[in-house]
Amino acid sequence: MSIVVVGTVAFDKIETPFDKTDKILGGAATYISLAASQLGGEVNLVSVVGGDFPEEYMSLFGKYNINIDGLQVKPEGKSFFWSGRYHSDMNSRDTLITDLNVLADFDPILPESYKNPEFLVLGNLTPSVQMRVLDQLTHRPKLIVMDTMNFWMDTAWDDLLEVIKRVDVLTVNDGEARQLTGEYSLVKAAQKILTMGPKFLVIKKGEHGALLFHEKSVFYAPALPLEEVFDPTGAGDTFAGGFIGHLARTKDISFDNLKNAIIYGSAMASFTVEQFGTEGLQGLSHEAIDERVKLFVDLVQFDISLVNS
Repeated sequence: MSIVVVGTVAFDKIETPFDKTDKILGGAATYISLAASQLGGEVNLVSVVGGDFPEEYMSLFGKYNINIDGLQVKPEGKSFFWSGRYHSDMNSRDTLITDLNVLADFDPILPESYKNPEFLVLGNLTPSVQMRVLDQLTHRPKLIVMDTMNFWMDTAWDDLLEVIKRVDVLTVNDGEARQLTGEYSLVKAAQKILTMGPKFLVIKKGEHGALLFHEKSVFYAPALPLEEVFDPTGAGDTFAGGFIGHLARTKDISFDNLKNAIIYGSAMASFTVEQFGTEGLQGLSHEAIDERVKLFVDLVQFDISLVNS
């Protein structure tokens, strides 16, 4: 059940109403890989870091059986760095610093052992970079999942549409779905996006859960109400990791199982937001994950008898 994850490995510096951090481990590919590996997936990471990337983080990837043969190290360069400050509602934030550093000219190179994965996750990167990954594959994976953002809609529209044609699952937030289609209704937006190429669409709504669309079917999963949310950074990427991790271990890409994958993704994301950075994803037991998934099931499960009036 091999998974290839392509995306950023970075340093983050985060400030929330509760506390703040110095530079800590971050990046989309980091969160995706850690979440997927916790569900038993064989994860192969593709990214780039500078010579400032510490050995302890390399060891962390090894601890969770994340293969880093595809992680390029540029000894003379610096790793991607992002700093942000969250507002009191924890839904909005200000970006304080974005230093692309070695990411600015990242050219993903897939080792031979990565070129025929069962599952591929294209994290939020320049569409041309995502395309270069697809062009290196020797066979089409069982499922290709792609994340993107509004910035690429503004700056790389044609390339973005070309990549979208080639993937099976697109994940965006509600604002991005509206921008991509010009439709305010998420149902209409989803219908348009599904004509662009993907078989499935996931619309992430943060604290309001996630929507899964396929043909005329829609599934909604709420977010788990939590007593405390310390850091939302990486929650969407963790969601993607839990999502692909479940699909990879079950090898079932039916709509019904994608519903289950949405729940697993949401459960993994709920661990992330409870602590800063990747701390919430480290050291999770299978029992803890199962218990969290059960909370989601209990949240939406009900029995009702329809009474004719």
